[in-house]
Amino acid sequence: MNNTTVGDHMTANPVTIPADLSLADAALRMHDHGIRHLPVIDQGHVVGIVSERDLALVMGIPGVDKERVEVTEAMTAHPYIVEPSTPLEVVVATLHERKLGTAVVMDKGEILGIFSVIDALAALLIALRGDHAR
Repeated sequence: MNNTTVGDHMTANPVTIPADLSLADAALRMHDHGIRHLPVIDQGHVVGIVSERDLALVMGIPGVDKERVEVTEAMTAHPYIVEPSTPLEVVVATLHERKLGTAVVMDKGEILGIFSVIDALAALLIALRGDHAR
């Protein structure tokens, strides 16, 4: 598992959301796709990541209109971005040290995938079982 990269364990082709959509749009997108994180895109660039937890926190504030407040109000700006060739150990260590839930996997400005704690658990399970196939 020492030569394993984040690209080997990421969830490919992640669902994204434009920065100008609402909290309600983000929640619906997550629900429809059964996911918990969305990279936020503005003018073709990843500007943040929003989690199900982020949405719940902001939508729980009294007076917040989830139909009118943009997803940028709930997102974490400057997400952790890695290349698919980044060693899995480096990514997991960084997630742990910085207490992050996800890494966005990109190559030459294109989003290839997302690596979440769930993906890390799947990789751990493979290592514990001695599996070599996902």
